[in-house]
Amino acid sequence: MLHRRDAMIRLGQAGLGGLTLPGLLHAQRADAAESDTGGKAKSCILLYLWGGPPQQDMFDLKPHAPAGIRSLFDPIDTAAPGIQVCDQMPLTARQTDKMAIVRSYTHHSNQHEVGVYYSLTGKINNTLVVPRNQRNRGDFPNVASIVSKFAPPDVMPGSVTIPRPIGHDGVTYTGTYAGFLGPQFDPMELKTPGEVTGPAPHSIELPDGLDTTRLQARFGLLDLLERGDRMMQRHGHRLPAGQFGLDHFRQQAYGMLTSPASHGAFDIAQESNRMRDRYGRNQYGESFLLARRLIEAGVRLVTVVWHYIAPDGNVLNVWDNHGGTPSIGKIGGYAMLKEKYCLPPLDLAYSALLEDLDQRGLLDETLVVALGEFGRTPKINKNQGRDHWGACQSVLLAGGGIRGGQIYGATDKQAAYVTKDPVKPEDLIATMYHALGIAPQTLIHDQQNRPHRITDGEPLVGLFG
Repeated sequence: MLHRRDAMIRLGQAGLGGLTLPGLLHAQRADAAESDTGGKAKSCILLYLWGGPPQQDMFDLKPHAPAGIRSLFDPIDTAAPGIQVCDQMPLTARQTDKMAIVRSYTHHSNQHEVGVYYSLTGKINNTLVVPRNQRNRGDFPNVASIVSKFAPPDVMPGSVTIPRPIGHDGVTYTGTYAGFLGPQFDPMELKTPGEVTGPAPHSIELPDGLDTTRLQARFGLLDLLERGDRMMQRHGHRLPAGQFGLDHFRQQAYGMLTSPASHGAFDIAQESNRMRDRYGRNQYGESFLLARRLIEAGVRLVTVVWHYIAPDGNVLNVWDNHGGTPSIGKIGGYAMLKEKYCLPPLDLAYSALLEDLDQRGLLDETLVVALGEFGRTPKINKNQGRDHWGACQSVLLAGGGIRGGQIYGATDKQAAYVTKDPVKPEDLIATMYHALGIAPQTLIHDQQNRPHRITDGEPLVGLFG
């Protein structure tokens, strides 16, 4: 006999690799209204420049610093008076009137693993095993998962990570999913990290052998089973006010799996050739364009992870521009920055995203954040690159109520240390929550039912308005 619970599980498994989509949607709806503080942003696009972008060569140039520290790029004026960026980003220079550049982002670590976890969760984890730091259910949930927890229910998921989460060499980095909140709040991931085997945990594609017709037939069988249940359980308990029965979320899950609109949101081929050219015909431009399509379709937070799969198959966090990487010909760090996987596609795609959102009237309600796990050393190394530097990084914010054309914080003459208004990862995360209408003091509970604030930081309220 096929029990109702079995049927529910099997329907949920149809498109989510073993996770129960109806349960995911039910959990999101149960928590959606707990922390709404009326923020202006309806959604967020988080651009994660994995590897650590160099602040001295992009948004905090120090042209009067001595040789060996001073950037090999020149500063250029921009659309915002008094703000300069590097000469490798002329298209972004036209968009600075929409941006706030935070030059004073800082934390304690020069390690990728620690920086990724801290920047995505706002928490310091002293138990990380470097470099084998596989994510686990004891992790603090990342910002995307917190947003998912408090996202209003919709056909679309609360958060999506594209094109892949951070990971390589068999490991998916800690800090990239819901941790102790459980899999129902994990971001949807369409692909696993390169060099990591196994299926993507939240793919919405139907598995081989199960087409939409068969799914509809299965759904119809489930309807019959549930009607039988209701006939036999005439005296069932009434749901508390404001809650939905599981039927509601089964319908919603089914809608996501079969809706042309939900699948269409993932199809950038529906965009014009002109628009695709404007973003760039590469994985970065297409990811940025897909992020815009997903937030239009109702996804609350989209994370774009910047990485490069080299010709030899190695996964590279190319903003880690030490120089001398064998998989890309051992070229220097500055040569890396000028390649097809760093500054040129970023300049094209980032400027296109801000321009596109603005022209569509979406920028005011979409917060766009760009950062990495740390910055780079003031000293240029022997490979014409820079090394890891947690003490200082530039972060970009735009839209979602952020006032454009401003600089927040300051650094010393070498862009090495913060001299004014330090911003820690928990403060930036609190700012994101503030923009999205989620109170930073909101509590969540771990597997032992212990309460935790979603962030210990304070939002940068001065950036808004």
